[in-house]
Amino acid sequence: MKWIKKGLIYEPNTSFEWNSKGYASVPTVYKISEDVLRIYFTARDIDNKTNISYIEVEAENPTNILYTHEKSVLSFGKIGMFDDCGAMASHVINVGNEVWMYYIGWNVRNTIAYHNSIGLAISKDRGMTFEKFSEGPLFDRTYKEPYFNAAPFILKENGIWKMWYLSNTDWVEYDGKSEPFYHIKYAESNNGIDWKREGKIAIDYKDENECGIVRACVLKDNDTYKMWYAHRNLQNYRTNKNSSYRIGYAESSDGMDWTRKDDEVGIDVSESGWDSEMIEYPFVYDHKGKRYMIYNGNTFGKTGFGYAVLEEN
Repeated sequence: MKWIKKGLIYEPNTSFEWNSKGYASVPTVYKISEDVLRIYFTARDIDNKTNISYIEVEAENPTNILYTHEKSVLSFGKIGMFDDCGAMASHVINVGNEVWMYYIGWNVRNTIAYHNSIGLAISKDRGMTFEKFSEGPLFDRTYKEPYFNAAPFILKENGIWKMWYLSNTDWVEYDGKSEPFYHIKYAESNNGIDWKREGKIAIDYKDENECGIVRACVLKDNDTYKMWYAHRNLQNYRTNKNSSYRIGYAESSDGMDWTRKDDEVGIDVSESGWDSEMIEYPFVYDHKGKRYMIYNGNTFGKTGFGYAVLEEN
């Protein structure tokens, strides 16, 4: 497997009040026609609250931006709710005549930096605006999962909704900061709303240095499930490119038990430029016989997002 980088698609626009900090994180692809893709992304305002907006691009050449939305598509939760500090899109799918957005709700905390939960918002105007399904989250901490959950990816198969999601397992003190550990777990549902969690770990830490595995993206080729994700180490991952996020890859025959094959992923940081320090939050999709990857680069989305195309055999 080898990915051919095609370049930067979008740089954050700080002229919008909802993105005055200048981020375009966790790009999430939604096909609105055969020729046009909508890419949702997460911005940050002056208070560091996260907002969701989008651009629309030519499907075969995503660097050709056709439309830039100038508003956030989802409002903050009321004070005290799971998303009162913002929302981050994670996966957008069609459900009947509606568009469902699974998103990450954000709370700022005192003892740690933040707490995440998984929410659902529904659009009846083809994904231009969304209303929350509920004021509470679909996923939050439980007595079995006492920390936060985030970053869901959904695959519907034979009447079963399958979810791969980030599960926080610990917070540790490192270099004067509390740092989270998280890996990827698996859950199932019959309706996309009520989920059964049994603590099934899909992608676990490979060693004692790794502490972050995030943003699963799953495709099925014939009888093989294929997952792309981002992974990082603990030590100085914000500033040390050798510890920062890289994109990983795994395969499975059932979607639950996975074999990591990170050395086969076929993409790494560039020698210079917007993705030379880290690459993360991949979203992989197929279009007209080609496989594409949209991903973030340096500083967790502050340099925007770009794309790569899988080299044909």
